Amino acid sequence: MRILSFEHRWGSNASVSAGASIDISEELITVDFAVREAPSCFCQTKEQDGDAVWEDSCVEVFLKLPWGKEYLNLEFNSKGICYAARGEKRENRKEFSNSEYAQIIRKPSGVIEDGKFYRWMLSVQIPSILLGNIKDLRIVEVEGNLYKCADLAPEPHWLTAFPINTPKPDFHRPEAFLPFIPFVDK
Repeated sequence: MRILSFEHRWGSNASVSAGASIDISEELITVDFAVREAPSCFCQTKEQDGDAVWEDSCVEVFLKLPWGKEYLNLEFNSKGICYAARGEKRENRKEFSNSEYAQIIRKPSGVIEDGKFYRWMLSVQIPSILLGNIKDLRIVEVEGNLYKCADLAPEPHWLTAFPINTPKPDFHRPEAFLPFIPFVDK
């Protein structure tokens, strides 16, 4: 398991913090997100898979496999509503089908008001069948990045786990993806 904080951000909004733990088993990639944000940073309007959840308070996992140029973007609001697509670039991505969305296991905690902040967690499990039906995810190097955003919140914000050196937020940057789990622990 690897634990990551979303340390890299655009802007100076300190009213948002996020982190995640990632675990890769034989057939699943599990990402457990934890978010704390001020009410002015929170937005929750999308209701069905395929909606533009990045406009809401959203966490995202982008995944690239060790072969080919294709990567997946899986984006979730605090309710677990998902937008997911695959492709080689930001343009011309192929959105997931209803049956693919149904295979993503999502466990939202609900939003809890905690003094001056909202707190929420989301656990997602992505099965290997969505990643090319790999027999054992533990023997391939899965690269990617994790994000937190809310494009249409009163205080929009963009955070990443691994750095992306662009002047404006740009999550579709596979050249900035890093391995999620180091293979040799020493």
